[in-house]
Amino acid sequence: MTKPTEKDIVPAVYVVDDDDGMRRALDTLLSTVGYKTAVFSRPGEFLANFKADASGCLVLDIRMPDMSGLEVQQHLNRMGSMMPVIFITGHGDVPMAVQAMKEGAYEFIQKPFRDQDLLDRINHALKQDAENRSTVARRAQVQQRLESLTPRERQVMDMVVDGAANKVIAIDLSLSERTVEIHRGKVMEKMGARSVAHLVKLHLTLTDKA
Repeated sequence: MTKPTEKDIVPAVYVVDDDDGMRRALDTLLSTVGYKTAVFSRPGEFLANFKADASGCLVLDIRMPDMSGLEVQQHLNRMGSMMPVIFITGHGDVPMAVQAMKEGAYEFIQKPFRDQDLLDRINHALKQDAENRSTVARRAQVQQRLESLTPRERQVMDMVVDGAANKVIAIDLSLSERTVEIHRGKVMEKMGARSVAHLVKLHLTLTDKA
């Protein structure tokens, strides 16, 4: 069986809210506009069924009796989930929402809210999730290529990225220029770099500067 790729995975909008009316209304709204939904009335049920690598976004009530939205968010952070979280808050929950933002929440929306305002936030959150996953996948791919280099090739790559000419690299590493050229060619081939500028960009991907 072929393993599904990132493009094959359909992101879902998860909803966790203990208010039956609100939960049903959100499920209907999201389903009507075509979103795949997963709706839960209890945080514990959601966490028991949630996988850290799931794609999509989470619409989360901040104040619930069994476990607060903040506690759910903290669980997700410990799991290593990078899914954007949109908190639904009441007027008196603003200080809690501010705390949630400090802990990485994507957005919060205060009751009562317009359906379109929530849909806009969800749409932006889904785009952000897709971008985050693309960045992580790209970084993992570059890291895999980097690990295929020999120690000497890694030395040569680091110096090439720093702008050193072959002659300088040869002197610093006590190699012939011809040997440096061979190592440099292997580096470009293994890293899939089309040019030195592209190699530099790949290198920056691993240092969070790209």
